[in-house]
Amino acid sequence: MDLQATTEGGRLLDELRSRGSVRMGFANERPFAYIDGEGNLTGQASEVGKAIFRRLGVEEFVPKLADFSSLIPGLNAGLFDVIAAGMYITPARCEQIRFTNPDYNAPYNLLLPEGNPKGLSTVEDFVQRDDAVIGVIVGGVEQGIARDIGVPDSRIVVFPDQPSGFDGVLAGRADAFLLTGLSLRSALEARPGTPLELGPPFVAVVDGVEQHGAGAFGFRKDQGNIVNDFNRELADMKSTGELLEIVEPFGFTEAEMTDLTADELCSAPVS
Repeated sequence: MDLQATTEGGRLLDELRSRGSVRMGFANERPFAYIDGEGNLTGQASEVGKAIFRRLGVEEFVPKLADFSSLIPGLNAGLFDVIAAGMYITPARCEQIRFTNPDYNAPYNLLLPEGNPKGLSTVEDFVQRDDAVIGVIVGGVEQGIARDIGVPDSRIVVFPDQPSGFDGVLAGRADAFLLTGLSLRSALEARPGTPLELGPPFVAVVDGVEQHGAGAFGFRKDQGNIVNDFNRELADMKSTGELLEIVEPFGFTEAEMTDLTADELCSAPVS
């Protein structure tokens, strides 16, 4: 089933050009989209989105902060025009919104107490150790991955956001916090001297299927036209190297660039 093909069309781009601005939903998560020290919206997704919208004739950007779990409901309720938060493409999310092609693909890491006292490196380790508790973000795909790999709910702690996940590991509420290495490295750099470290990068596998951390922009289901326009500009930026130039200051490298498509990820096998 093509989860991206629910109703093509839409006139959102015309509306945005007429208005002169786009409302960008974000969750204040480094390095994807966050408010900097001067009160400006920045980050990998924010800056890529700004570049593409400028190419499409929209020059002003209105930040709309939401909890990560509220981004899809907020988009569908019309509270903002696009999700610009580095959101992973998953089949379940494809049933609710329309994704652009991904602009990055990143492996996972565990955020651990300094010295990694329990010797944890992947999610599978939490299945083997009945004294290990893993932390995840509410609304993120990581909770489902941990469950599907076999970690019981009693040993999964759900935190409201990235900072509280860090604090939870520091306070001993969780033995590790699961997120992309990109996100964890960026947040750890913002907390110099914190007694935390990253485990090795890994790709989570559920029932033999790799769980890609491929992030993209999200639009309402009935806005296929703007997604097509967005994908065209994104492809050009990839081919010229402009995309990598934009995201490098946020810790992204050639290794995170991807040719995966939304159609491939939306139709991926579900465990």
